[in-house]
Amino acid sequence: MSKLAELIRRLPDGIDAALIVSRPNRRYYLGYDSHDAGLLFVTREAAYFIIDFRYIETARARVKDAVVLLQDNLGEMLRSLCEQHHVKHVGVETGALTLREFARFQTMLLSVKLSDSNDLDNSILRQRSVKTPEEIKLLKEAQRLTDETFSYILNRIAAGKTEKEVALDMEFYIRAQGAEAASFDFIVVAGKNSSLPHGIPGDNKLKKGDFVTMDFGALVDGYHADMTRTIAIGSVSEEQQRVYDTVLKAQLAVLNVLKAGVKCDDMDRIAREIIYSAGYEGCFGHGLGHSVGVEIHEQPRFSATCTKQAAAGTVMTVEPGIYLEGRFGVRIEDTGVLTQERFDNFAKSPKELLIL
Repeated sequence: MSKLAELIRRLPDGIDAALIVSRPNRRYYLGYDSHDAGLLFVTREAAYFIIDFRYIETARARVKDAVVLLQDNLGEMLRSLCEQHHVKHVGVETGALTLREFARFQTMLLSVKLSDSNDLDNSILRQRSVKTPEEIKLLKEAQRLTDETFSYILNRIAAGKTEKEVALDMEFYIRAQGAEAASFDFIVVAGKNSSLPHGIPGDNKLKKGDFVTMDFGALVDGYHADMTRTIAIGSVSEEQQRVYDTVLKAQLAVLNVLKAGVKCDDMDRIAREIIYSAGYEGCFGHGLGHSVGVEIHEQPRFSATCTKQAAAGTVMTVEPGIYLEGRFGVRIEDTGVLTQERFDNFAKSPKELLIL
């Protein structure tokens, strides 16, 4: 069953059609990225992709599960489709539409009620949270390129290079190996900057005694890889080694029990208790992990506020960290899929502390 057919099957009670405008959801259902253009209109009988002239030729060649229509007067087109399919109630992406956009579509469709319920969003999120075998194949390929990039950069990192130079070297290499793009703006931070969980690579030069944290990944056919490794330049202090070992211990404790059916907040708690009991309470200020797919951050999440059970087929990151403000930080992150028996870790890169 195609993703669009599954969406039609899952349309919430009380709505006759779905109006999908967000780029991630359009790409998820169509297997085609039209960037910031296009609209997907899905009724209980058929799906339509309305796109302007700039992308119409490519859309006709790429989109297989929806009727591709050249956009003319969008309001007239939507009203015609509603009349054709006897649509009276339309669900929208409440998490993606602004109030202005919602009002615009409601004005276009005066005889139709636009629902402001979250039911459609929740249905889409549930569908996207469990990956198909085809999606998992793409995610594994993205991770393979990410692992290759880590092996490559280990031979090129050296004292005197800047964070920005290392990040650009990694991005050029990952694209040259076949990635569609970088999965996100790479994080490469060294020395005291490594205490910044989402620091931006700059002109700071790597030097002996620095930790270097690299958070990066490949994008393959719309699917994201996400991995973090922390390495050291030249040498480390006893405290740096202790912090690194604590983060690795926390991650391994979760990986050893992770499988389908676990509660997301329990996984976060396992890692957090290890880090806090080692004396670093308050130094792990983000959640343990998140799902990954056509977006780099998806649902569910390993956090204290997510009480959901993670289903088989859910792809998650596990990324504990310790950040000592103004001094240094460590994060270790893997991505994999939950099965009934275990966590199938996509990442193959070594996790023992590497001192270059």
